Amino acid sequence: MSALALSVLLSLVSAVAYAAGAIVQERVAVATPGSPYAPLRHGGWWVAMALNGVGAGLHVVALAYGPLSLVQPLGALTIVFALPMAAVFVRRRAGAAAWRGAIMATVGLAGLLALTGGADSATLPGGERTVLALATFGGIAVLFLVALRMHKPVVRSIVLATAAGVAFGAASVFTKTVAVDLTAHASTTEWLSLLAIAGFAGTGVLLSQASYRGAGLAAPLATVTVVNPVLAAAIGITLFGEQFRYGVAGTVLALGCGIVAAGGLILLTTERLSATRQGSGSTRGSQSQGRPPGAVPPPSGASPRLVAAPAPARSDDDTVRR
Repeated sequence: MSALALSVLLSLVSAVAYAAGAIVQERVAVATPGSPYAPLRHGGWWVAMALNGVGAGLHVVALAYGPLSLVQPLGALTIVFALPMAAVFVRRRAGAAAWRGAIMATVGLAGLLALTGGADSATLPGGERTVLALATFGGIAVLFLVALRMHKPVVRSIVLATAAGVAFGAASVFTKTVAVDLTAHASTTEWLSLLAIAGFAGTGVLLSQASYRGAGLAAPLATVTVVNPVLAAAIGITLFGEQFRYGVAGTVLALGCGIVAAGGLILLTTERLSATRQGSGSTRGSQSQGRPPGAVPPPSGASPRLVAAPAPARSDDDTVRR
């Protein structure tokens, strides 16, 4: 098996593990609605953590063998896989728009896979890593300051989510450098890269949490889902020398595939979160009219790369930040 095929296989299994973990997390959230610490005493929560750990580990190994411009976008399959898995295991139906979004995302990612030339085991020298880390942190700081000056909650949410997506994408870039160095037994000062990974990941979590305040979940979640792989792929092409087949024409086609995949992910995310809100509103309406909540059909979709958000509405769509 070639390095590229291995990275694709690992990415697919990683996405399935993340999706399964998100579904289990939602079930636990529904079963333990009282205390924020109650899930820790539920066995299913630990199963979900184990699944997320397996997904993260496989994603890291996939980054070591495959190009950033392919492996990172494939991480978005978490949301796509969660759709049929939720339908099979928890009997949650999804609307037609959600399925169209899933098909668009799958077709776009398949196009990227077909155009990827091969695996690239390149890494970054220490000096370039330092410049990249400082420049990225600077960009995130600028976006954060811009968000503070925004008065419209939705605009502020999107700017913060963009900063979160940049942070998560940068964390994946440094994860790849560490994974490649360890695979090649390179003698480098990995602790600096590990600090960068921890810093970017922590910053991404905090920014994504802040992006949900006052603006709902759909817009920031879709923004993070798209910005994360776009940034990682751009860095992979510009700094790691990754290329697509057929030269300039292949690169243009790959860009088109990326746009199709991004559009599908946005459609899938927003439709399912909208369905969840409508279902919740219908339930509240039935209660105010004296009807039992059970009289309302369950919502057609619910809302997973581990973004902190109100549970259980987010469970299937916010693990994607991987």
